[in-house]
Amino acid sequence: MFDFLIVGAGFAACTLADCIATKLGRKVLMIDTRNHIGGNAYDYYDNAGVLVHRYGAHIFHTNSKKVINYLSQFTEWRVYQHEVLANLDGDLYPIPINLNTINKLYGLNISSQELEGFYERVRHKYDRIENSEQAVIGKVGEDLYEKFFKNYTYKQWELWPHELDASVCARIPVRTNRDNRYFGDKYQLIPAHGYTKMFEKMLCHPNIKVMLNTSFEEVEGWIKFDHLIYTGQIDRFFDYQFGKLPYRSLRFEFETHDTEYFQPVSVVNYPNDYDFTRIVESKYITGQKHPKTTIYYEYPEAEGDPYYPVPRPENRELFQKYKAESENLQTVTFVGRLAQYQYYNMDQVVAAALTVFENRISQL
Repeated sequence: MFDFLIVGAGFAACTLADCIATKLGRKVLMIDTRNHIGGNAYDYYDNAGVLVHRYGAHIFHTNSKKVINYLSQFTEWRVYQHEVLANLDGDLYPIPINLNTINKLYGLNISSQELEGFYERVRHKYDRIENSEQAVIGKVGEDLYEKFFKNYTYKQWELWPHELDASVCARIPVRTNRDNRYFGDKYQLIPAHGYTKMFEKMLCHPNIKVMLNTSFEEVEGWIKFDHLIYTGQIDRFFDYQFGKLPYRSLRFEFETHDTEYFQPVSVVNYPNDYDFTRIVESKYITGQKHPKTTIYYEYPEAEGDPYYPVPRPENRELFQKYKAESENLQTVTFVGRLAQYQYYNMDQVVAAALTVFENRISQL
């Protein structure tokens, strides 16, 4: 008999399992259909001995001291400031677009103040931003939109930017300085020994049991528990009774090269060429010293493991039907990216799980 059954083993699940076991002293069974803990943040050493992120680059960044303090119980940190380049006609340009990008692309030598005037001249003035195309053109104009955003967005979502909510591209900053960092958060860190080691410490408590290669449907009838915490797809939980919520998935192709580094930064985007969106090289992120390197190509796909909720009004409306249904269940808590059909960064998932624990789980 368990007090809690947690479906999933990612950030939300591990945070809640730890809090329940350590703060409430209650018993938890965690299950996951995969053969490992950590969800999409799982990392491992490949056959060459290179530490790789199995499901794409995971860069931890946050402004929340509360989240950092919580996770610091389970890991030391490596400071890492993420930089991304975009391959445009064979040349590499910093992303997000900044002063370095503009000067190199157009052969200019303007200042930050002059760049503000440049943006003002080329951007479109919309009375109301209604989609991602307008969100970008309203910041940087049509030429930069065509070069860096339009085709990349289509490859990622199989929808043109004008078919996507403004929030998709609006979250990408545009700068007037020379800051090449992808993120501007106060804390930009990577677990010093990898994400998986951190998750192992989060689950290292006698009150927590873990079953892998196990689905909820397999245990639902015979495992006894008082409360269910569900971090999987909410539409699947309700047997798709209102229809399937669409997601985008990713396929990865790994290559190991007999060289210390393959590319100049951890992520190089390919906005216009090839079917893949980017090449990732984990060694920059992990800080590992190794004579070889492993890279991976990311191919967005419609089918496969769910990664990204597709942000469109009709999808939000469908999710609201499932959310309303979920609120009728007193013994089930839904939390996480898939359960809440929302694109969360890792720190946001942890913050959401801590809030759920404080406001709901601790009161049970």
